[in-house]
Amino acid sequence: MKPFSFVHIADLHLGYAQYNLDARRQDFDNALKEAVDKTIELKPDFMLIAGDIFHQARPSNITLETAITNFRRLRDAGIPVLAVDGGHDSAPNIITGTILNPLDSAGLLHYLPRHEGASWHNESCYVYGVPNFRTRRKTDEQLPLFLEQNKPAPDPSMFNIFLFHMAIDLPYIEKPYQMEAEGSPELIPEGFNYFAGGHVHKPSKTKFKNGLLVYSGCTETVNYDDAQIEKGFFHAEVNEKGEPTINRIALQTSRRFIVLEPDYAGMLPAKITHSAVQLVKENDQEGAVIVLVVKGVLPAEASRAEVDLAQIREAAHKALLVYPILRMRETEVPEEIIRTIFEGGLKDLKTKSFEYFVQIFSERYSREQAEKIARLAVNVLDPLVRKDEEKVKHEMEAYMNES
Repeated sequence: MKPFSFVHIADLHLGYAQYNLDARRQDFDNALKEAVDKTIELKPDFMLIAGDIFHQARPSNITLETAITNFRRLRDAGIPVLAVDGGHDSAPNIITGTILNPLDSAGLLHYLPRHEGASWHNESCYVYGVPNFRTRRKTDEQLPLFLEQNKPAPDPSMFNIFLFHMAIDLPYIEKPYQMEAEGSPELIPEGFNYFAGGHVHKPSKTKFKNGLLVYSGCTETVNYDDAQIEKGFFHAEVNEKGEPTINRIALQTSRRFIVLEPDYAGMLPAKITHSAVQLVKENDQEGAVIVLVVKGVLPAEASRAEVDLAQIREAAHKALLVYPILRMRETEVPEEIIRTIFEGGLKDLKTKSFEYFVQIFSERYSREQAEKIARLAVNVLDPLVRKDEEKVKHEMEAYMNES
């Protein structure tokens, strides 16, 4: 086998104006430009993109221009781009298709699921790619059909790559933001040396099905949970024996995030506001995004609404943004009320649950509004357990229309 190398990148999320800031949209553009600069310096045989190139299925013109400019740079450098879609840039419907189709037609990338056999190869490597199906249920239903219609054909004499965008249901794979895994390991075909994944924002490498399962991670902070992750991508060099050496290529342009999670249990709102303002001032850094997650249980006489979030947001002078997240809980419903609700033997469980939710929501809303929200909570419990997305969507839409 002739030695070769490739770049594996994912989760670019181009066009994401996080916190409604154009500066954050530009940050995601800058990450792509740096990744392309470094890729051209490395001179790999090809680049793999494992989905979520864009943050929206229909990106803006300025975001498309960024993508086109950088993919053209790779094409001019003789580096083919092999891609699959992710949950963010997958086709919103069959008629319009994914935005990756016109980029494929323009010769700027090779959208694998669109091509015969869903594959690409050169003299040393075979690459097979599958589309994203968004949910576990749809993946279970549609991935086997796709594999049947586009049969994978890994060649033992070559280095074989399986390109995908989903969290595989394995205990050692960290699921993003407590979301359920979309793919069962049993659905993933055998015979591949390198399983190139996207969607899991934390980079990782582990053995899987006689090969390596690799998630390249994200290139910018999509959620503040990503803040501590080193942003970048992988560069794999494969020798004549088909053995890969995988190196991490770090990106330097990523925006600095400072995540603070103080616990203010038992403190009154005025004191919480004062303490939070001081904490923000102590951590104020040029150009940073400060995320302040305010935790704890308030005293019985206090309300969440009394915490002055505006004052907290204005506490920094150097940071790009202060983003407070209020996770303070108001004092729970008294135990005697809970007993009154749940010990009544004549009421069914739904009625008891409804009354319990009304008590909780009445602390923050009018009685009428609390009953509406409580009714919604009860109505979606059963379909949520059954993972009936359509029923949940129907109930949510009915509530929004009523409101």
